[in-house]
Amino acid sequence: MARYIARIRNLIPGMRNSDSNIPPQGVSVDMGEGVYGKEKDQQKMSFYNPLDPVPKYEFYAKDTWSGRIKSTRPSLDILRKPPDPDDLPSPPEEDGRPKVKLVRFGWVLGVMIRCMLNIWGVIMYLRLPWITSQAGIILTCVIIFMSVTITTITATSVSAISTNGKVYSGGTYFMISRSLGPEFGAPIGLLFAFANALACSLNTVGFAETVRDVLKDNGAQMVDDVNDVRIIGAITVVILLCITFAGMAWEAKAQILFFIALLLSLVNYFVGTVIPPGKEKQALGFFGYRAEIFVENLLPSFRGKDGSFFRMFSIFFPSATGILSGVNICGDLKDPSGGIPKGTLLAIFWTTLSYLLISVTVAASVVRDASGNLSDSLSLNSSIPCTGLGCKFGWNFDQCEQNRTCNFGLANHFQVLATVSGSGHLITIGIFAATLSSALGFLVSAPKIFQCLCKDNIYPYIGFFGKGYGKNQEPLRGYMLMFTIALAFILIGDLNTIAPLISNFFLCSYGLINFSCFHASLTKSPGWRPQYHYFSKWTSLFAAFLSFILMFLFTWWAAVVTFAIVLFLLGYVTYKKPHVNWGTSYQASFYNMALSFSMSLTGVEDHVKNFRPQCLVLTGPPNVRPALVDFVGTFTKNISLMICGNIIMEDEKSCFPQHSTDMLVDWLNQRKVRSFYTSFTADSLKEGAHHLMQASGLGKLKPNTLVLGYKMNWQECKPESLQDYVNTISDAFDSSYGIAVLRMMDGLNVMDDLHSAGRSSAIDNLAFDADEVPQCERDETDRNSDISDDGSNEQVRSVFQTKQGRKSIDIYWISDDGGLTLLVPYLLTRRNRWKKSKLRVFILGGRETMEEDRKDMKMLLKRFRLEIEDIVVLTDVDKTPLAKNLQRYEETIAPFRLSEEQTGGDIQELKRPWKVSNKDLEAIKPKVERTVRLNEIIKKNSIHAALVVISLPVLDVTCPSSLYMAWLDALSYGIHCPVLLIRGNQENVMTFYCQ
Repeated sequence: MARYIARIRNLIPGMRNSDSNIPPQGVSVDMGEGVYGKEKDQQKMSFYNPLDPVPKYEFYAKDTWSGRIKSTRPSLDILRKPPDPDDLPSPPEEDGRPKVKLVRFGWVLGVMIRCMLNIWGVIMYLRLPWITSQAGIILTCVIIFMSVTITTITATSVSAISTNGKVYSGGTYFMISRSLGPEFGAPIGLLFAFANALACSLNTVGFAETVRDVLKDNGAQMVDDVNDVRIIGAITVVILLCITFAGMAWEAKAQILFFIALLLSLVNYFVGTVIPPGKEKQALGFFGYRAEIFVENLLPSFRGKDGSFFRMFSIFFPSATGILSGVNICGDLKDPSGGIPKGTLLAIFWTTLSYLLISVTVAASVVRDASGNLSDSLSLNSSIPCTGLGCKFGWNFDQCEQNRTCNFGLANHFQVLATVSGSGHLITIGIFAATLSSALGFLVSAPKIFQCLCKDNIYPYIGFFGKGYGKNQEPLRGYMLMFTIALAFILIGDLNTIAPLISNFFLCSYGLINFSCFHASLTKSPGWRPQYHYFSKWTSLFAAFLSFILMFLFTWWAAVVTFAIVLFLLGYVTYKKPHVNWGTSYQASFYNMALSFSMSLTGVEDHVKNFRPQCLVLTGPPNVRPALVDFVGTFTKNISLMICGNIIMEDEKSCFPQHSTDMLVDWLNQRKVRSFYTSFTADSLKEGAHHLMQASGLGKLKPNTLVLGYKMNWQECKPESLQDYVNTISDAFDSSYGIAVLRMMDGLNVMDDLHSAGRSSAIDNLAFDADEVPQCERDETDRNSDISDDGSNEQVRSVFQTKQGRKSIDIYWISDDGGLTLLVPYLLTRRNRWKKSKLRVFILGGRETMEEDRKDMKMLLKRFRLEIEDIVVLTDVDKTPLAKNLQRYEETIAPFRLSEEQTGGDIQELKRPWKVSNKDLEAIKPKVERTVRLNEIIKKNSIHAALVVISLPVLDVTCPSSLYMAWLDALSYGIHCPVLLIRGNQENVMTFYCQ
């Protein structure tokens, strides 16, 4: 038998023998996750079944990027009906492919520095002082704070989306498309890639302007101002393209050099503001910190064709648009989920602080208008009358102010920071670093986004540009396309014309990102579990509306064109209906709408992210088992389907009045339980449950989990009733349902209380045995609870209607069932009365590997984004249980045992499926001993728990019904709090992937 089991373990995918020394198969990729890269090929099994594995990371991973082998858990068929070893396929052979080490970046270099470099761009050096002169210090600060408000809220939305599963390359497009679906994601992905290409051209033009000014100062102009910018910009973008072709590693090294140059230039500027200016600098309008200059520059002084608040806003806004630089290369980050929130928000903080300091300091030390002529000094022209602000500092700039011919000062000279700084050359270097780093960053980001869009094959004829080259799958063709677009806009040669166009596209993208976060939060999908909690769906909605409104206030015609393009692309995707399934909030919202418009859900495919435990609850009349109704209603209310099923026996049909259904629905409504109620007439519980499982629901609103109460009287009831109960569980397994069995010490049935209170017994259903001890805890109902009993003195309260306080929910995850054992407790903690409860997970393990087991489970739960209070590894399950507990088990099974005489010859007795032979007992003895021991551990560890959740053993088709019930009894006996025995159908219901 041992050989047989070992062979099956070796042949079933994901069940390789733990003693095998064969190295992991396939290409192993080092993702910086050292814990998983050192994985040993060890397989631990549940003691329920030698083929039943314990929870394992590889069952949920869909690739081998973590360095582990992709594994598959055994199906229910394999667990219940072990296959013939001769029918199993041969194990896969090793392909001998080498490991590949990819280039990965941490949060500092990959996110924070990259974002800061893209935020610190051409606008800060060449337009921020000019914007301050036009709008004044107060309105400039308003512009900065409004921009930062949008970008900060967008950053929190991005952080929430990026921490709600593993994000691959594609950045903004990937997140929007996987959140809102291809209908919105594809158009925005196209526009955002285009916006990044435009941002590259913007910064390249800024660099070209600076180079042109340096050449003019040295008398080396090539053609004229505009054409010089075009020539220099074209040469620059070609050089940047060559750097990107060299690969991400070279691009990262170049970014570090740019960052150092930027910091030196900023330090140089602030040092220059405190150095007393000489005559040359005073002639240019710089007089050091003066209160008069600060007061004069507080209020706006709009001039020229660009002289308006929203025009200034639109020109400044691109300087805040580098916040997604880290997201755009998320596929190249070591830890996107942890790095993106931290790096992006820190980058926003430091750059905002620098913008405010530059704006205030330059406006406190430089006048708006200056001639630049040394001859305008009052010491040389003391007889000429003077009225301007410069007069107070010994300079007469009245003539050029009146004639609007001043070439220097805040309002006229774009190189003011070079004038103020200690060394103008360092500022020039800083401008070069800021513009080139931003241009390089955007040139890298745009093809990465476009490559992901190409690979998704949403639009025709663009797949050519998505081909990747090298170990990092660099989109070289995409680089060439974005280079062409950037070059085309560089030929415009005017910074103030390009900036508002970029603002338009970025605002549209930011609006959609915030709406994605709002929509995902609004749908309340169980798959929406971001690790980043510091966001609000309402602030995201506010930022989305603000972004769309500003688009029209900035450049209304560009906003109209953008929306027209989006609507056209959206219509195309909606018409084509691409065959993709990403588990989006768009699909999740269909589920909520389906409560009223169920037909809308028929065209949506299933996805693990949108899985919900849709429960068929065998309550009988719901008012008879209120605790069972309250328990399921707690975690399904407003997010999932709940159907209370009542199976009426043929001979009891006359006992049910015609209006009983209305009475029970009224009872559910009065109790505020969101559930459907259905009854079914059948000859047995199994038959009725089978038909309910097959026929209940509509389309996607169909149960996938069967919930029933534990049969307290299984030892005293008729054997046929016991067999019927176990057959119901077996039939649910055959139908690939998840199973949940709720047990309470005092039972679930409150029929005696209903009778003693003089209430109608017309809706009592004897198909659900009434021999249980009533349960009627009278704890005070929580006023803020999800289920209320206001005005319902006719109802029995249950323990699930009270606040659970800080008690724990203890999860004994003995077997990997796909995650339903974890999902239900997690959904409970999202309710008011359970929200303070802490989740604790108990797993099986060995003493030697205890820390490794805990570390593995901690990483798996972290990937699930579950806040687990503690992880306990049970290492002493194999110890011999107490003799009295074993004796109790033997006493429970004794009435069902076959005597020696019956075993030898009574054919009729042998045919009874509830009878247990000595052979059956001997086969299950090791399992039972470990089960009894586990029960002892549970009673010791979970004495203060509010709920104990245990993996339900899978029912073998050959197992006698009494033996299975004795097994469940031994597992859950004597636990003071409610016990939930639960088992999924071996399909994943938890995921740590964004897609």
